[in-house]
This record gives sequence, structure tokens and C-alpha cells, in this order.
Amino acid sequence: MRDHLVERLPRVPPERIDAMLRERLIVDAAGPLAPDAPYAPGAYLWFHRDLPVEVPVPFGIGVVHRDEHLVVVDKPHFLATIPRGSHILETALVRLRRDLGLPELSAAHRLDRMTAGLLMFVVARDERGAYQTLFRDRLVHKTYQAVARHDPDLELPRTVRSRIVKERGIVRATEVPGEPNAETLVELLEVRGGLGRYLLTPRTGRTHQLRLHMSGLGVPILGDDFYPDLDERPLDDFTAPLQLLASTLEFTDPVTGRPRRFRTRLDLESWPASAGAGEPAAG
Repeated sequence: MRDHLVERLPRVPPERIDAMLRERLIVDAAGPLAPDAPYAPGAYLWFHRDLPVEVPVPFGIGVVHRDEHLVVVDKPHFLATIPRGSHILETALVRLRRDLGLPELSAAHRLDRMTAGLLMFVVARDERGAYQTLFRDRLVHKTYQAVARHDPDLELPRTVRSRIVKERGIVRATEVPGEPNAETLVELLEVRGGLGRYLLTPRTGRTHQLRLHMSGLGVPILGDDFYPDLDERPLDDFTAPLQLLASTLEFTDPVTGRPRRFRTRLDLESWPASAGAGEPAAG
């Protein structure tokens, strides 16, 4: 079985598999697998993969709302929503499960790691589907704030439509010819010192949609390392965050039937004290 594991797990060094067998970390239906166990076709094996070494994200998560159904938080820039790839412990979901003592907490939707702002989680497992369906069926009204260069020749408000494709394993999405599958309303809220504060209302939810649409208008969001040009930064570089903030969530609660509206308490660092300005207060 040892030789089979070495062949099947080419990314795991053979010496690590040997160590896991010695430490009784690989088990089958009968218990820990012996280092000299014979190969058994069709057998099931279980083991916990080694956690990657993670750089701590030095920003806290602010709880905006908590009840028996939902937890709504302000996620900081640089923190992933859920475990994936090299981000496991340093994710909003794992932190909140631990800090709030809610082991069944689950994400109702996701935000990019580089985007800050409102993120909603479901407390009870049996209510998870109802809230996730809201986002899938586009029944949640969401708005974002962004800061970018101000172009006086850019006519706003306008609705941007394009076809966006994101391929697995490729970090950037692209706009391609074809039937539009992404739509964003872009409005200008304020101008200050050559910069604009924009209100973005996505009517679809494609990967990197807001970032692509702003870049396509010639006013990429400040701090964007992906659009228009890719500049991958080290994971321990927490400077110059993307100036994109999920600012409001509004929907009819599928469990209680009540109207819900949440608003971020965060500001964008390039536009202090701007959060929520020019928008209705939270209900």
C-alpha cells in the first residue's frame, strides 16, 4: 500500500508518506495502516492532509449582525471567505466558527479575498439551502463602493454588459465576444482630488465582474493587481488593498419572511468616512 500511495500522490514526498505511516496517521476500515501493509485493491484509506504554512492576516472581522439564523460580518481585505488552496485557517469561515463557537456555520455566498465588506453566514445547517438559493437566484440586492481615477469624459451612470469567462486554474477572468452574461450599473457618487467614488450594482455575479467592468471603462479600481495588468503580490504584502467594498445587502428573509437590510461599517482607506454616504441607512 505504501508504494501505491507514493504512485497515486505524486505531490507528496515519499518520505512524508513514510512518516505518516510510522505515526499511524493513515487508516483503513480496520484502523491504522502498517508501513508494510500489502496492497489491497478497492480498499478505502483516510488521512488528514498537512495544512499549508499560512501567513496570518493581521485584520479582524467585524460582526455587523447576529441572530439565531444569520451572522453578517465585515470581512477585511486579504482574508479569504472559505478554505481553499493555500488558505485554510486564515479564512473568514474558520475564524468565525472558532471565535463565535458555531461549528455548523456556513457561507451563504463569497467575496474575493481582496474585496472587503459585507459577508453573510448561515447558523443552522438545515437553513443553509434557503439562504444560498437567494444568492443563486439573484434575489439579493447588493451594492459595492469603489474608488478609481475620475474621467470627466466618461458618461455615467451607465449599465455595462459583457460576456465574462473564468477558466479553472487561471487566476484572471476575461471578457470575450458573445452573448452578455454579466451586467453592472456604474454610478459616480463623488469626485475628490482626481479620484471618483463609484457605486456599483451588479445584476449578475460573475467572477471579478466589477473589477473587469471598471477596467473596461478605463478606470480600473485602485489597488487592483489583476486588471488591466497582472501583478501577483506576495501573500504577506498587506499594503495598498483593492479599493472595493461590499456595502449593502438587501433581501426578504426566506425563513422569517422579514425584510432584511445590512450596511457595512467599513471605509475605504483612499476615501475616509465614505462608507454608506449617499445611500439610505440600514433597516
